[in-house]
Parts: sequence; structure tokens; C-alpha cells
Amino acid sequence: MKSSFCILAGLIALLLSSCHSKQTTESEEDATIASITPVTIDTASTGAMSDYLELNALSSFLKKNSVKAPASGYIRQMSINIGDLVKKDQELAVLKTKEASALDNLSQKDSTARFSGLIHIRSFQDGIISAFNKHVGDFVQEGDDLCILSDQSSFVFLLDVPFELHSLIHIGSTVEVVLPDHQVLPGTIYSCLPSMDVNSQTESFLVRPSRSVSLPENLIARIRILKAKKEKAFTLPRTAILSNEAQTEFWVMRLISDSVAIKVPIHKGLETDDRTEIMDPVFKPRDRFLISGNYGLADTAKIVIEPKRQEP
Repeated sequence: MKSSFCILAGLIALLLSSCHSKQTTESEEDATIASITPVTIDTASTGAMSDYLELNALSSFLKKNSVKAPASGYIRQMSINIGDLVKKDQELAVLKTKEASALDNLSQKDSTARFSGLIHIRSFQDGIISAFNKHVGDFVQEGDDLCILSDQSSFVFLLDVPFELHSLIHIGSTVEVVLPDHQVLPGTIYSCLPSMDVNSQTESFLVRPSRSVSLPENLIARIRILKAKKEKAFTLPRTAILSNEAQTEFWVMRLISDSVAIKVPIHKGLETDDRTEIMDPVFKPRDRFLISGNYGLADTAKIVIEPKRQEP
């Protein structure tokens, strides 16, 4: 009886050990499967690459002239509106002198007292009406401003540059003026104002568009200034570049097989919105790199390559 009990206990222990061993093996297999990270990959490319400095600029007319009333009187007619382009000798307004207005009632009784007193005010140059101070029926004194005539040839962008970037700005260099509607105009830096803003410690450079444009004053644009250019740069997508929190160390995950990727420290060069130049080490053109699923991987990681998503 005692022998039968021992045999039964042994069989139960053997069965439990077998189940535990099976569960352990299944858990290890599950852990192995879970450690494989799905990723997408890409290769490097070689081509021209440029690095730009971008700063804000404000449009302005450097030359503005006031059109003044030549005599005291009432405005009878205005032939212009704000924003109108006018030519030299074009009529802007008609002014009736106060003396002529005072004689209006008398002239109805005495025809010899008739006096029109109308003065036709004309533009003394080509330009654009940028301000409008008086309206029909207003009384003006001699010398009052009727409107502001801006010289369109003096249209520039005022580029404010922090002094620490002074060495990157060169008089005569060509730049790109990017407007809010993404239109790009070529321009030239042609002058620097001789004073600095005391609060922001910036100096103003004048950027003149290379072609005549009809744009409003106080328009904010972006000025793109070429800092560096390379004809043959070895680059990767920016999503392939990883770094520490302080961004003092950078690396990529390179495939050594279809299922394993390793960490490779790098030194960066030029950068754009979507690509980064790799200065060191020198990779091979056929090398493959992780561009998604690469964040937080170990130095050596098991991966599974997923097909690239097609752009809609």
C-alpha cells in the first residue's frame, strides 16, 4: 500500500513538472515574439544640399511724400483711392478756395462776381497712394496733407538681424524672399542702416526685390539666406536620426540583416526640413536604415520589416 502511494505521488510530480516546463517554454517563445519590433526602412542618397538661414522681414516704402493743399478751401472732388497707382501729372483732387465759396451766393445776384476758384491738384511723380487724409466736402488749410504718395521704386524689405549673425550677411548677396502665399521672389541685400535697435540688439538690412512687384506696406515675409551648399552630400531622412535628450549624441539604426539592426553613432552635417547629411562614418550606398519604429531600441535589436505606406 505504501509502495503504491509513492508511485502515485511520483507520477503526479512528473506531470506537474512537465506542465511547468511547457508553460516556461511557451512564455519564452511569447517573449521572443514580443521583442521583435516592426519597422520601415530606407537607404541613403547623394546629391546637392543647401543650408539656409531664415529671418523675418517687413515691407516698407523708404520714400514717402505728402501732397499738400496749395490754398485754403473745400475739397470738391477726389479722383483717387488708397492703393491706386498714379502717374506724374495725373489729377488727384479738385479744391475750391474759400474765397470762391464765399462769392457763390453773391454771384447769383451779380454776374461780375463770378469766380470759379477751382484748383486742380496733380501728382508731381509716379507712385502709389498709401494714405488718405481728407474727403470730399472737407475744409483744408493751406499746407494741410491731402494724401501720402509713396515712391514705388523705393519698395524694400527691412531685415532685422541679431548682431551675432552679422558675419552671415553680406552686402550684394542674393537672397530669396518668401511671401505668406509661398510665392518666392529673388532679392538682393544692398544696404545696412547705421544704427541698431537698443532693445533687441538687431541691425536692419535693406533687401530689394530683383523685379518690380505690387505689394502692400508692412507685409511680413521670410528672407532665406544661403549659409552653405554642397554638390555631393550623403544624406538620410531626418526620421532616421536619433539623439539623447541633450542632443549631444546622435546615432542611426543600421540593418546588418533582414531581421537585426544595430546602433551606429554618427556626426551630422547640413540639415534641411526632411534630410540630414552624415559626415561620419562613411556608409555604403546599399546600406539600409530604420526610419520608423527605431525609437527606444536597444543597441542590437530584432526587427521585422514592414512595407512602406503608399502616399494617397
